[in-house]
Amino acid sequence: MEDVMKQRRRRKGILARLLRVFFFRKATARIGIYGPPNAGKTTLANRVIHTFVDENEDIGVSTDVPHETRRAIRKEGVLIDLKAKALQNPYSNEATDSSSTSDSKPRESKAKLKLDIVDTPGLATKIDFHDFLAFGLDEAEAKKRAKEATEGVIEAIKWLDDIDGVLLLMDACEDPYTQTNIVIIGNLEARGIPVIVVANKIDLPEASPQRIKDAFPQHTVIPISALKGEHMEDLYEEMARRFK
Repeated sequence: MEDVMKQRRRRKGILARLLRVFFFRKATARIGIYGPPNAGKTTLANRVIHTFVDENEDIGVSTDVPHETRRAIRKEGVLIDLKAKALQNPYSNEATDSSSTSDSKPRESKAKLKLDIVDTPGLATKIDFHDFLAFGLDEAEAKKRAKEATEGVIEAIKWLDDIDGVLLLMDACEDPYTQTNIVIIGNLEARGIPVIVVANKIDLPEASPQRIKDAFPQHTVIPISALKGEHMEDLYEEMARRFK
């Protein structure tokens, strides 16, 4: 019975998106950046903004403290234009880490996509205020952050009703077989929302994007370093193909 309901929700989601594509096509795709805390969502959002909008503008703040982003933040009208990026991107020559391959070298591309970026709060199946005490927050601050983080998870899930596609970030240094990742993948599949899985932090020596590919072989996985700007062209090209 549950499988039948999932299939119905999936068909409904796919039908709604097909109708929007063929009859109500939008010039701008609304793309949500999702993932667990500290996967690098805000770092990726800032990377896109720095490259295509303003190198001095941040969409949010990145820190080591989990759930730094506790409300969804939207940046409208971002134009990803790789043809123009060759002249404008200040990071196009940064990819020098030994883990990089020839794919990270700047190359000519005409990929183009206009989008609204929605940087969402980190998803988690459990939020405990004790976890924040280790980062120097006092008990009152930790409890406040835990409450706001829980509200953020709810807000992120609600945004799925108004999203055209999802970049699902995973930390390539962590085990991808987590309850959070499996739940969000299942949710996106049930809704028929196009998704690109992004294996982030490949600049770190312990990174293994292959583990993510093995865990979710039904989805396209793009390895990147949002912090270092590695393989970003691969991601932009896949976004233009998948979300246009």
